[in-house]
Amino acid sequence: MNREQISAAAHARHPIAAPLDDASVRSLLDRAAPRGGRLLDLGCNTATWLIRALTDRPGLRGDGVDLDGGAIARGRAAVAAAGLSDRVDLHIQDAGAFTSPEPFDLVMSVGAAHAFGGLLPTLAAARGHLAPGGAVLVGDGFWEREPGRATLDAGFAADEYTDLATTVARVAADGWTPVHAHVSTRHEWDDYEWSWTGSLAQWGIDHPEDRDAALKAADEHRDAWLGGYRGTLGFVTFVLRQTP
Repeated sequence: MNREQISAAAHARHPIAAPLDDASVRSLLDRAAPRGGRLLDLGCNTATWLIRALTDRPGLRGDGVDLDGGAIARGRAAVAAAGLSDRVDLHIQDAGAFTSPEPFDLVMSVGAAHAFGGLLPTLAAARGHLAPGGAVLVGDGFWEREPGRATLDAGFAADEYTDLATTVARVAADGWTPVHAHVSTRHEWDDYEWSWTGSLAQWGIDHPEDRDAALKAADEHRDAWLGGYRGTLGFVTFVLRQTP
């Protein structure tokens, strides 16, 4: 199994690829999404954010960008099933290279900052697509506490994130004003990680051809989470406006 196949199996029962429950997603969209206009999701995966944003907002149109062709194919099927094909366009390409002749009223990128090299580069990319008066919905990690050796051994670098206060200060210094934010709870984290590892393990059990690879990946991820970054890595999702 390659990385994309592992991710698809792991997110089968938790299509939001971040530690956010349905109520949090709904609340964030209520805060950020306009009733009409244009949305862009950079790193859209299977277009779940776009589908949820557009379902109750008939005046919205959306574009999603992701390099994973398999995820885009599944997203197009989900968009069609939701009856939104006439309002959503999905693009297979590098989100950092995407261009559009028109700006967007909301730019989203939740859990995809690695594709841009971090939170501030993600915001720089979003700024280039944003219409005057628009908003950005962005989610990324932060350190709940100083990472110890177990967290670093799980594959993280000490300077990969900062604490929440420093993260907010850096965002503000970059010209953004937080108008809302959600810090994922321990329950949201645990639900996400158990779903990730459990869904992947289920796939391995049910698909003998992928069994060894799937169970190995699930075990390694679970060990890194429980023995490494649980309680240390946090996740914050901001609704941002550009500071005048």
